[in-house]
Amino acid sequence: MSETESRTFDPLDLLRALHERHVDFIVIGGVAARVHGSPSVTVDLDICYERSRANLEALAKALTNLHVRLRGADPGLPFRADWRALEMGDHFTFTTDAGDLDCLAIPSGTDGYADLIRNAVELEIGGLSIKVADLDDLIRMKRAAGRPKDRIELEVLGALRDELDRPD
Repeated sequence: MSETESRTFDPLDLLRALHERHVDFIVIGGVAARVHGSPSVTVDLDICYERSRANLEALAKALTNLHVRLRGADPGLPFRADWRALEMGDHFTFTTDAGDLDCLAIPSGTDGYADLIRNAVELEIGGLSIKVADLDDLIRMKRAAGRPKDRIELEVLGALRDELDRPD
């Protein structure tokens, strides 16, 4: 499939592949915002992953099973999803058989997995137990990223925070 062909985004397939390989990760970004109630639409799965060698090896196996390719890179550019390649980078944007997957070791405004896991919530998604960044951490990441689309989503997430904080 070429970069310009449409791909089906199936976040559950992506989550299942990571879960089956026992990857330690936290869902962040648009999917996490949706889980918390945002009506915004997203077309990729963003995760923050733990950077131990064992976890990088597990992540590499999951990525290989998903037939990962570097998104936006020349199709002829060689890339092998192994723990060494993952260890050398911090932010990866991939295309997979199940859609786009962004893997971030240290998302904007955070100190990475150890920072986000403290407040992460564990939820059942499609029969899987998945860690999701909490609403306040999502707001912190969006604020730090500061892109126009993040500023728009900040308004939505802020409204969700206000709704949750409102006494019944």
